[in-house]
Amino acid sequence: MTQGRTMLEITALEKRFDQTAVLRAIDLKVREAELVFVIGPSGSGKSTMLRCCNRLEEPTSGAIMIDGQRITDIPRRDLDRMRLKVGMVFQGFHLYPHMSVLKNVVLAQTKALKRPKAEAEARALEMLDQVGLKHKAEAMPNELSGGQQQRVAIARALALDPKVMLFDEPTSALDPELVGSVLKVMKDLRAKGMTMLVVSHEMAFAREAADRVVFMDGGYIVEQGTPEEVFGNPKSDRLKSFLARVSNPNEDAA
Repeated sequence: MTQGRTMLEITALEKRFDQTAVLRAIDLKVREAELVFVIGPSGSGKSTMLRCCNRLEEPTSGAIMIDGQRITDIPRRDLDRMRLKVGMVFQGFHLYPHMSVLKNVVLAQTKALKRPKAEAEARALEMLDQVGLKHKAEAMPNELSGGQQQRVAIARALALDPKVMLFDEPTSALDPELVGSVLKVMKDLRAKGMTMLVVSHEMAFAREAADRVVFMDGGYIVEQGTPEEVFGNPKSDRLKSFLARVSNPNEDAA
């Protein structure tokens, strides 16, 4: 991958809930067209960090830059415009059940971008085609598998032309046999040069597709590097312990 300019930059990020520190002194840069994968145990702050990147969670202190703009300085009334730059895909699909697939992908475009309906529909069909679901445009969400619904959610985010895509455990709610279709879409996005920050437990995917892997624990970034460095030659005892546990998940239950 040829690294471009910095698209997402997190500096000295802190997040507290009352007296509990969830994020501590987080510094992270994601360059244009880079796929950065965040791993770590539950409760390590991974999802909170991601949600701070579009201010679904308000940082306690620190700064976040998206495409050169300091989003932590933006007044709350202007957040919707900023969020157009930051697509986010959650564990749940959050599709409108009473709307067709096509209408789900069109709606945000007409509301947020004020795109004419015909233009929004053309863009929706283009994005549905990109995730392999153009033929399901007129289907209702309850007619789709979980993997298909997640791919529609990705198409909806992409239709808004974001600069960065954030994925928060995008496959955790899916049956194992459906995970591959979502990961393929993410791999295709990487090939097209989309900048992505991904929180997930899909270690094999991280090894194969990530440009960089970040390990978090206790609200800190403990270690980061290429997949070969993080998985093949971990430096910290905490990362070694984590990788041993995820490689042998039945040991804790024994």
